Amino acid sequence: MLSNTEKNSNSQVATVSDTDNPYFVEDLEYTDVEESQVIRILDKRLFTWILLTTFVLNMDRTNISNAISDNLPEDLGFNINVVNTATAIYSLLFSIFCLSGAIIAKIAGPSRWIPTLMFSWGLVTMAHALIKNKAGYLTVRSFIAITEGGVIPATLVYLGGFYKGTELATRLAWFWGVQTIASAVSGLMASGLLQLKGVAGLEGWKWLFIVDGIITLVVAIATWFYLPLNLTSTSGGIRGLKPWFNDKQVCIAVTRVVRDDISKRIYEQRVTWNDIKETLKDVGIWGHLILTTIGLTPTTPLGTYLPTVIKSFNFNVFVSNALTAPPYVLQCIVTVLVIHHSDRTKERGLHGAFGACWQLVGWILLRALPMGTAKGVKYFAAIVVASWPYTHPLNIAWMSENTGSVGKRTVSSGLIIGFANIYGVWGSQIYRADDSPDFRRGNTINIIFAVVAFLLWFAQKLFYRFKNRQNKTRFSSLNEEEKVEELVNREKNGNRSVTYAFTT
Repeated sequence: MLSNTEKNSNSQVATVSDTDNPYFVEDLEYTDVEESQVIRILDKRLFTWILLTTFVLNMDRTNISNAISDNLPEDLGFNINVVNTATAIYSLLFSIFCLSGAIIAKIAGPSRWIPTLMFSWGLVTMAHALIKNKAGYLTVRSFIAITEGGVIPATLVYLGGFYKGTELATRLAWFWGVQTIASAVSGLMASGLLQLKGVAGLEGWKWLFIVDGIITLVVAIATWFYLPLNLTSTSGGIRGLKPWFNDKQVCIAVTRVVRDDISKRIYEQRVTWNDIKETLKDVGIWGHLILTTIGLTPTTPLGTYLPTVIKSFNFNVFVSNALTAPPYVLQCIVTVLVIHHSDRTKERGLHGAFGACWQLVGWILLRALPMGTAKGVKYFAAIVVASWPYTHPLNIAWMSENTGSVGKRTVSSGLIIGFANIYGVWGSQIYRADDSPDFRRGNTINIIFAVVAFLLWFAQKLFYRFKNRQNKTRFSSLNEEEKVEELVNREKNGNRSVTYAFTT
């Protein structure tokens, strides 16, 4: 229940709402059933297409691990250390272009920038078939990073205009969960496409890149004509002539998002230098960035060499790629269940720590198994570590909930996706040629990173609890006039306001 002070401040804020966004109705009344209908339309008409775009993205990102298991390094005249160098370059460039992707999305519009990037990396994916040597490999991997780097932050910016903050975590779980399904499908596709070796004089792995590239180009063109600009522009293109929502549903769709986060009244606003400065000064955001890069570091050797690791258990190359599918499918299921429970309980830190602990157990298993262990037991250990609840979408949703403004959310989205890839610079060096095939030294390093990540989830939760206690104390010490002023300025102050309540 609002106090008189809060009601007065809300009325002052409401006086400018209608001029900023005509579809935001401050006193709009609607039932939970009506809101659920809007959400169902969004999930059915918009989010399923977003899942298709991220499926294609990760199919194109995973195929390199399938190609490596098919002797790509040997065919091009180098060893896995060159692959590691390429992975480091990819991670660095991908991270740099993540930030630009979020900012350009605000300028060009995410509904246009996403398919543009998709078409670009589709062409580069096909260009893998032209690689002849080390220089060509490093060049193509650099361009694939440049073209893929901006699409995830652009998508995060895009989804923020359609969903409430409390709805994003579960949907981001599906977003990254579908990426794991894409990895599984990529493994199954590879087990078949790699057998085209010799057709038209090409290696099997080149056929893998050609087919993946063609699929990407087709989806990119369709995406250009499908994604709507915003909640109020859902007719036209291949979406159909009829809008997704009736007049009241449009108002519900916009109003509910703005009520959840008042900074979204003008969601198409551009990013300013002040937004960038405020983001870089936010200690909480830096906590999420560090947690991202530490917690995800072990996924670099896992993602790059999982088929190769399974192959070292004495499975052939085609079976090895097919056997990557079960852990990826299991990871999708586990990730969605854990993060959905996080949404229901509105708790983030402990759920993230659970995921980090799962990963830790998996790495300990892989490291502890003796060399003569049966391949079935080794494969079980690989399943455990590869199926861990992927906590990256949970971390992004947690950070997004606590940024307090659209500008900071845009900048931080680019930063966190950048940090979610920059770790590949050092993560790519964990598995080395002189440590294969069991990678005992590498798995010891992975254990260390997993332990630190486990502790960082608790540290971030304690930090937000401290900030909430601090804000509550400061607000209670203000007089009535100061409280009114603080409430009126809460949108401008964002998460710096003493009225702000952080999700823990």
